[in-house]
Amino acid sequence: MPPLHLLIKPASSACNLRCQYCFYADVSAHRETRFYGFMSEQLLAILVRRALEEAEGSCTFAFQGGEPTLVGLDFYRRLIDLQKTYNKKRIPIHNAIQTNGVDLDDSWASFLAENRFLVGLSLDGYRELQDFMRTDPQGKGSYDAVMRTAASFDRYGVQYNILCVVNRYVARHPQKVYRALRHFGYLQFIPCLDGFDAEKQPYSLTPQDYGHFLTSVFDLYYRDFIDGRPVSVRDFDNYIQMLLGMPPEACGMNGVCSCAFTVEGDGSVFPCDFYVLDAFRLGNLRDMSFSDMRNSETALAFLRPSRHVREECRACPWFRLCRGGCRRYREPFSDGLPGRNIFCDAYRAFFSYAYPRLAECAQICGRRLRAQGQPPH
Repeated sequence: MPPLHLLIKPASSACNLRCQYCFYADVSAHRETRFYGFMSEQLLAILVRRALEEAEGSCTFAFQGGEPTLVGLDFYRRLIDLQKTYNKKRIPIHNAIQTNGVDLDDSWASFLAENRFLVGLSLDGYRELQDFMRTDPQGKGSYDAVMRTAASFDRYGVQYNILCVVNRYVARHPQKVYRALRHFGYLQFIPCLDGFDAEKQPYSLTPQDYGHFLTSVFDLYYRDFIDGRPVSVRDFDNYIQMLLGMPPEACGMNGVCSCAFTVEGDGSVFPCDFYVLDAFRLGNLRDMSFSDMRNSETALAFLRPSRHVREECRACPWFRLCRGGCRRYREPFSDGLPGRNIFCDAYRAFFSYAYPRLAECAQICGRRLRAQGQPPH
């Protein structure tokens, strides 16, 4: 068994916000069981034991939702105890959590810092955008709560990055969004997805808007890089890594799917966070090993279509960086094969515009690595 990466949904689809564009609300609405329940500590023990028995090299426990903090802080304290108990092979363990950050106090920040969790904190730019798109069940905005959590994280030294969903409204204010977030230092910009029914919404992101956003943000990213005050933007950093001959660390940039085990609240396991759907259920960790699930026909059938490369992609000068993109962005399928990436035009526009400067950044990074005695790939 190779290193094991688990994406765990301990609160299933439960959430204390009602974000307009929530992709997991759409996923859960397209399956028979919308809410799988909160994960019990008994099931958590089974998960940790099984994962650490099977993993080789390292094991990552990444928690998402819904909102994964709804299970409470004691759940994660128990996680740490179980990891110490079952890590018989003494492999490196990495813990991560993605949170909306609206209901976390200093006790959370202290715990996350002490136990070296890497935290993703969701924040869609500045106050007006956040409070419009990301509201609580009563319609109240969440900006102030998230900023209080960020300040708490800073006081306790939590390692965290910002996740911003690029919807139509965010995409139309790229400079203001980047400038509002750049002081955090580590940023992820995720393009907003329409639901599986592909119905357009007021927040729906067009390729044109996304292309404009990417090129505008890259201008600012490049300026900060050259001025010696770099800001990490995950996609841009990954393109630079790829130009240096290194594989991307972002799953959707590989071009081919892997079995990224996603564990729901009842122990059901699926191959991808985007496809926690009845048709792709691999089994339940209570009675199946991760190895058996990885080699199941359901898993292989899920992975197979991602290997298909369209002829127009083979001929595209940017394919070595784009690689067709994440399978979910290539829906709907035709004759069982993925279609053209819905943001293809955005990526073409971005690479045509930014490539010379991306290559320049890669050359600079390569020189720095060599000066440190490290190979650039």
